[in-house]
Amino acid sequence: MSQPIVQVNAFTEKPFRGNPAAVCLLLEERSEQWMQAVAQEMNLSETAFLVKQNEGYGLRWFTPEAEVPLCGHATLASAHVLWSEGHLPPTEPAIFHTKSGVLTARQQDGWIELNFPVVPTEETIAPPTLSEILGVPVKESIRKYATGYLIEVESEAIVRQANPNFAQLKQLPLKKAILTSAAALSSPYDFVSRFFAPGVGINEDPVTGSAHCALAPFWRDRLNKDHFLAYQASRRGGTLKLRYDGGDRVYLLGQAITMLRGELVV
Repeated sequence: MSQPIVQVNAFTEKPFRGNPAAVCLLLEERSEQWMQAVAQEMNLSETAFLVKQNEGYGLRWFTPEAEVPLCGHATLASAHVLWSEGHLPPTEPAIFHTKSGVLTARQQDGWIELNFPVVPTEETIAPPTLSEILGVPVKESIRKYATGYLIEVESEAIVRQANPNFAQLKQLPLKKAILTSAAALSSPYDFVSRFFAPGVGINEDPVTGSAHCALAPFWRDRLNKDHFLAYQASRRGGTLKLRYDGGDRVYLLGQAITMLRGELVV
């Protein structure tokens, strides 16, 4: 039985930009091993698998190497596919049941708004080799979350110049790193970031929704505002609107464009 699959660029409205994700709306339940093999075959930062349920859809995300508990861009891509491929009326919200709880998406003025949980961070001391590993000067005191580090540097230029040693980053106790700074004064953005995750097989993720679930509270404390325009400064690049009012949820807004439709024949 063939299985439809759609490739979507998320957090962009332009081809060849943003973060590509494959979205597979399953016709029947498939094994975890099969989903991991498909993700490896697609070789994108994430492949999303949807299964229709009584109320919404079950949703799981896989990198080429591992399943992950939360993924923003592949959730955005999944919602886009449900609406654009006619599985869900455009006026209805998309409801996803995931390992991070219930996530919702709705369309808003040409953007897709995701309702995600906050990723809490706490202060920690930077590993002594972190500056050398990232190739940029790092402050002694940084933040950490469950699986990675959140590192503020002095300028947007430093964020863009970072050239990590991924093999060494993978050896740290936490194997992911969010690098961020306030945007340049001439920029329309509030802050910029990059995201490195060699521990799950993604050296640099082009645009990372889940990272902004930590970044929104971080920058709210520093900029004293609740709404942000953010840019992830990877080679492909991507734009996010964020809203965070101090509770336990973050609202991420992005755009998406379909790039490829196909069929899996296995």
